[in-house]
Amino acid sequence: MKFTKMQGCGNDYIYINGGAEQIPQEKKPELALRLSDRHFGVGGDGVIFINPSTEADFEMEMYNADGSRGEMCGNGIRCVAKYVYDNHLTERQEVDIISAGQVKHVLLQTVNGRAVAARVNMGRPELTAEKIPVTADGERVIDEAILVDGKEYRMTCVSMGNPHAVVFVDEVEHLPIEKAGPCFERHERFPNRINTEFVRVIDREHVEMRVWERGAGETLACGTGCCAVVTACVLNGLTDRKVTVHVRGGDILIEWDEKEDTIYMTGPAVTVFEGEIDVCV
Repeated sequence: MKFTKMQGCGNDYIYINGGAEQIPQEKKPELALRLSDRHFGVGGDGVIFINPSTEADFEMEMYNADGSRGEMCGNGIRCVAKYVYDNHLTERQEVDIISAGQVKHVLLQTVNGRAVAARVNMGRPELTAEKIPVTADGERVIDEAILVDGKEYRMTCVSMGNPHAVVFVDEVEHLPIEKAGPCFERHERFPNRINTEFVRVIDREHVEMRVWERGAGETLACGTGCCAVVTACVLNGLTDRKVTVHVRGGDILIEWDEKEDTIYMTGPAVTVFEGEIDVCV
């Protein structure tokens, strides 16, 4: 089976052309688990199949490193757009990509005929608690207390097609994320588990973030998480609407357009290598 390893700010996935590689649907979670292993597989935060679609130009079918299905991936969708452009599956620099029923419009940035970055219309942030989902007494969860592993945090919850809890902290460099992250992920208030962003505000236009992704652990970046972070920052009066989010793997620019109530995400998309691996499916 042929594959391409790609990354966006260090958030790395194994990309498979679903139109060329015929993998039985029921085998995909196990395959994702095996391929994502950094010792016995290719290694990555998960596996993304790039499929034909009748509802958009292409479909992104995403699996986390533990084999669970993911709904949306901001870094992943930029790389999907790069893949289809660089491999001449489309000649257009604007493509619509669907993932778990959500269609996102992607505008590629190219250099010498190759895509290097992309700006994605990520849509409107969802703040209704039951739609995120998160259990709550009120309709929204903004700067609300939560007790996790005996410690009280304050969180703001957002869905960008997948659930996020944004937590503001004094510093992120020495944060024991490997302890706090799993406790947030499987907390009883999150029926579908949760992605958790730990954020330090630098100024009105810059923040620093580390992220614990459900099904993958700490990753170097999370595109949807960056969108959720800026949403939470604005709702809590901490930043402007155009913010550079410094993640461990680089920088992602997020803009929350007030008039459109739409979030735009801009960041890199990079091919690491291409390969072929024997799989028994």
